[in-house]
Amino acid sequence: MWSRGCCPCDAASGRASRGWVRGRRIWLGWSAKRRCPRSYGDVMGLVTTVRMDHVPARERFDFWREVVAQSVELSSDEVTDFWAEMTSIDLGLVQVSRKRCSSFEARRTPRRIRQADHGLYELSLIQSGRGGLRQEAREAALTSADLMLSDTSRTFHIWRAADTSRRGARGLWDGMSVHFPHAALPLSTAAVEQLLAVRLPGQEGIGALLAGLLRRLVRQPDQYTAPDAVRLSRVILDLIAALLAHELGSAPHDSHRALLLRVQTFIEQNLAHTDLSPSMVAAAHHVSLRHLQRLFEGQERSVSDWIRHRRLERCRSDLADPSQAGVPVHTIGAKWGFPSPSHFTRAFRAAYGVTPAAYRHRWQESSTALQ
Repeated sequence: MWSRGCCPCDAASGRASRGWVRGRRIWLGWSAKRRCPRSYGDVMGLVTTVRMDHVPARERFDFWREVVAQSVELSSDEVTDFWAEMTSIDLGLVQVSRKRCSSFEARRTPRRIRQADHGLYELSLIQSGRGGLRQEAREAALTSADLMLSDTSRTFHIWRAADTSRRGARGLWDGMSVHFPHAALPLSTAAVEQLLAVRLPGQEGIGALLAGLLRRLVRQPDQYTAPDAVRLSRVILDLIAALLAHELGSAPHDSHRALLLRVQTFIEQNLAHTDLSPSMVAAAHHVSLRHLQRLFEGQERSVSDWIRHRRLERCRSDLADPSQAGVPVHTIGAKWGFPSPSHFTRAFRAAYGVTPAAYRHRWQESSTALQ
């Protein structure tokens, strides 16, 4: 629900780097160099803290809307006494944030999407209070420890209700969110669409593992360093993908969808094999090549395109990994099924607009700036 494609880290940086909102000096964890003056030292990622201790009560709602929530239409019944605070950690492909705030509603409208659409999913975790999401003709009502997935490229309506059970304490909603690109998931868009605005369990199984990691990450970011960011983003994405795949597999049986998930899992497990091809995949699943191709009809990518896309995503992840900074670019390409350096370079540039070497250099510069 946040600015610049609904990413809280980018939202805060856009305004706060100038240090002023409505002519008032504000306390935010950003300087002109995008480094937090109240940082944790050699901290992983970019840590942003937004609080409203010194903002007059009558200005807090506008402050929050302008600094953090520019990408949605925001409303609240507590405008005159609104309170909110946020801590965000930018891990690169993944942004994690925790927010505590008064009750509110937010609508992502077609106009807001046209203004900024960066193709992100948002996975939300409610820690206290209640919430809900309406998207794609579905609606989910959630309570503490529930997870839910939304797509910021589509219209939605969300609401958050504060926890008022604690006598004498300010009633605040408390939750966390993870923003990540559509392309970062090893699942098709059609598969993920089935879980938009659906309650996902956060107290058991994979959901509990994911929720525990997110809580620890935001509570103690000083325990991790900048090189940890890439690895942690990969772990978080793997857990999200595992959670979604588990929920899809637990849904009422659909042979077409079940086979598609098995095929995508097989592809993911065999990306490093140079002989991975549609024919190999079809043979491994005892179906004809034509049947496999029909299986991917209606998806955003053919089976061949899906294999290439997932290989390139693995390459992109390795190129951004500080622990692999000494591994030659062509070796990373060969590791993930691109034995020809020139072919790897062309495919990577076509997908991401830069060469593999340039992509790695950008990440290294970004990591150096955080040291």
